[in-house]
Amino acid sequence: MTGAPPLGGKVALVTGASRGIGFAVAAGLRAAGAHVVRLARTLEDRSEVGETDVACDVTDPVAVERALRRVLAGPGVPDILVNNAGIFAIKSIEQTTAEEFGRTLSTNLTGCFLVTRAFLPVMRARGNGHLVTIGSVSDHVAFPGSSAYAASKYGLRGLHEVAAAELAGTGIRTTLVSPGPVDTDIWNPIAPDGRPGFTKRRDMLQAEDVADAVVFAVTRPSRVDVSELRLVPSGYQAR
Repeated sequence: MTGAPPLGGKVALVTGASRGIGFAVAAGLRAAGAHVVRLARTLEDRSEVGETDVACDVTDPVAVERALRRVLAGPGVPDILVNNAGIFAIKSIEQTTAEEFGRTLSTNLTGCFLVTRAFLPVMRARGNGHLVTIGSVSDHVAFPGSSAYAASKYGLRGLHEVAAAELAGTGIRTTLVSPGPVDTDIWNPIAPDGRPGFTKRRDMLQAEDVADAVVFAVTRPSRVDVSELRLVPSGYQAR
């Protein structure tokens, strides 16, 4: 990267940033010059220069408000907010317990709502910013065995699109990034390589591919809105 970094002087907050896609997005934004706030329930000591770690359970309204105060005290109002925190499991409707369904919606959907609700007022008051939502191919394609996950991701798409409508003309841009299967440790308990019909891990996207898409969207000139990006592995066909 030559010249001034494209996100120099910007603050970017990423939820679920301790591992996987969130960790890669945080690293990508930091490499582009942003001061990154990593928000997660647990954070290993992996922070870098230009990074702030804030422990926060995004499903807890009190914890989210506490995180808001911490971030506003320094480094300040985020220029970029990336809602990424999520969990995933493969179970049919009848195998999914009410507790599992509720936990998935709480983490993947309610957590996004709580963080967005907390930080949007200060971003709106400043008059600019970028809201990025990490969705999934499961926010627009129905897969067997993904009742809780699909419900959360379809809901996340709806929440994001309402936010986009409400933020039109405010100076805050919005982008929904919907990747297909990404090779992270979220697949470890599922072992897709041994299951018919699943994408093999060697053929999946990498977390850095999603990070690159986020960095692309948030570094466009202010005249450009990248409303949605869909990423799939080469040759991938959704069932």
